[in-house]
Amino acid sequence: MPPASVEQIAHTLGADLVPMGSAGAKVMAIVRGEADVYLHSGGQYEWDTAAPVAVAKSAGLHASRIDGSALLYNRPDPWLPDVLICLPDAAGAVLAAVAEVAEGPASQDPRTG
Repeated sequence: MPPASVEQIAHTLGADLVPMGSAGAKVMAIVRGEADVYLHSGGQYEWDTAAPVAVAKSAGLHASRIDGSALLYNRPDPWLPDVLICLPDAAGAVLAAVAEVAEGPASQDPRTG
């Protein structure tokens, strides 16, 4: 089940949530035109998103943190709190919806409870 914040963002965008497998499968759904947005706010390690982000960027998709900041890799702590990959035309609306819903606490690191 997705976090409540993701459900709120989907509602704000008028979007449907589609359960799918790995980050790679989700990004490929966007590349193939089967989905518009992959938003993950539960945290992952760098190695979970590095290749999907590279594929997304090479396909001309938007890839960032959910606050719009750059995704940074090869850091001392490989934990990435969130990721947004979407069609370039959808990025503004998705980032605005995230900002609207983000009035609550930031994503917690499940490694530390």
